[in-house]
Amino acid sequence: MSQNVSIQCEDLDAVKAEVLGILEEAQKSLSGFRYGDIRLEVAEGSYAWAENGDPKASGRDFGLSLGVRVIAGSGMAASGHVGMVLGPADVPNLPATLRDALGHAHARARANADRKKAAAEKFGRAGGSLASFELAPIDVKQDDIAAVYEIDPRSIDPHRAAQLAVEVSKAVAGVGEAVRYNVIEAVTCLGRLLFASSEGALIDRSYAMTEGLAYIVAATEKGQQEHYDHLGHQRGWEVLEKGITDEPLLTMPNLHDFSVNLGRETVELCDAPPLPQSEKEVVVVTDPHYNTLLVHEIIGHPTELDRALKWETAYAGRTWLFHDLDHNRVGEQIASPLVSAYSDPSLPGYGHYEYDDEGTPAKRVYHIEKGEFKGFMNSRQTAAIIGAEPNGHYKATDASLVPLIRMSNTVFANGETPPEQLTGEVEHGYYFTSMRIPSIAESRENFRITARKVQEIKNGELGQIYRDGGITSDTRDFLMNVDGVGNDFRLYPIANCGKGQPMQTKKLGNGGPTLRSRARVTGK
Repeated sequence: MSQNVSIQCEDLDAVKAEVLGILEEAQKSLSGFRYGDIRLEVAEGSYAWAENGDPKASGRDFGLSLGVRVIAGSGMAASGHVGMVLGPADVPNLPATLRDALGHAHARARANADRKKAAAEKFGRAGGSLASFELAPIDVKQDDIAAVYEIDPRSIDPHRAAQLAVEVSKAVAGVGEAVRYNVIEAVTCLGRLLFASSEGALIDRSYAMTEGLAYIVAATEKGQQEHYDHLGHQRGWEVLEKGITDEPLLTMPNLHDFSVNLGRETVELCDAPPLPQSEKEVVVVTDPHYNTLLVHEIIGHPTELDRALKWETAYAGRTWLFHDLDHNRVGEQIASPLVSAYSDPSLPGYGHYEYDDEGTPAKRVYHIEKGEFKGFMNSRQTAAIIGAEPNGHYKATDASLVPLIRMSNTVFANGETPPEQLTGEVEHGYYFTSMRIPSIAESRENFRITARKVQEIKNGELGQIYRDGGITSDTRDFLMNVDGVGNDFRLYPIANCGKGQPMQTKKLGNGGPTLRSRARVTGK
């Protein structure tokens, strides 16, 4: 794609100088205007993927997206949103586009406020649930944040990306005849997100994002296995060629070693028997990679406050942690005193950021502290509803989409016990390594989550390997039964967490240390 029809991160430089003035104009000229914010986001980079050692696709890509929110109304306030995906021809006209989008968002906000007010008056007691749209106060910031990388993603052309993908795909195929199919993908980009609000916030954040994917199918006479996994970080191309060695919590190999190791394990598991099902609870030890999915499903999603307030009920369910403002689990013991869990955007990786998509400074929020349930990830609006302090977890996949309350880095806290002690003390049980497939109840109060690999524990020693096994339990029972927490905390990238209608897939981080608990185990 020729340079003169592309979009570059520098294209936001000109509009940055005007954006606060444009918001000030709107605030003065639009009736009932209470608040407005603007998000502009650019991303540019290269991608490639290979299949069974052959190149399949590669290229350069770019994108420019815009999101505008206005809160307006007399008496009863409501919000109005406008989201747009823009192209190169829109770049010279960005100031005019912003003014136009603010006008449309304001009109929508006023219309929503009028309808809300009419409904509140019409439906009497039921109408009392319709409240004015308010934002909890935050520290308003202006900040510039540079991207972190060793190899600039913009310096990687599609040929170099394709060459790596092909080389790695050939190496995976070379693991053995049992590997029947593989796909390797490499993506790297540089992005820039500009946020401005009528309160005076102006945050200019650049970031690098690099990701690799390995998808492998293997089969032997004894069985067939299909596995995939991601590696990635908010860094440059070095993530794929060299791996990450300077982040103790997020160490990862290069794409070649990562993919070949996955290929070898996939082949190994083909010959393993399926895990037998237990009729009663048994001792289970779960490694950090398995707990990455566990914490995502039983801690992360249930502690998103929009879900708790039942804004997601129709399409994604509720949470067992919250019935209503007067009846919820805050302050209750829901886990062993050994268990703590939190969300923290300051940790490295996909879930790292300094401010969320309404300019709230990001901060750690504890969901469980020494077994006691503490609270939720929130936005400014939901924080105002429950009387909490905003904690910076309102994020969108790109600027054209309405933000949702999302995980940053949601993790189990580190413990004090060496992981080998957690298995060494077990007379009989099972050791679950690496996440695979989740199945979760509508309110997240129980779950079945499978592992890529399971090993039997006998007298403290790891023995027989099994495939296609998982854990099933009531969430509170599992957490209350935890009697050991490792000191081997690890963080892993999650490349495709889905939420919302229309669906948004977001990159974030999850993890924790090894845990030991009791649960039923399931297999085929």
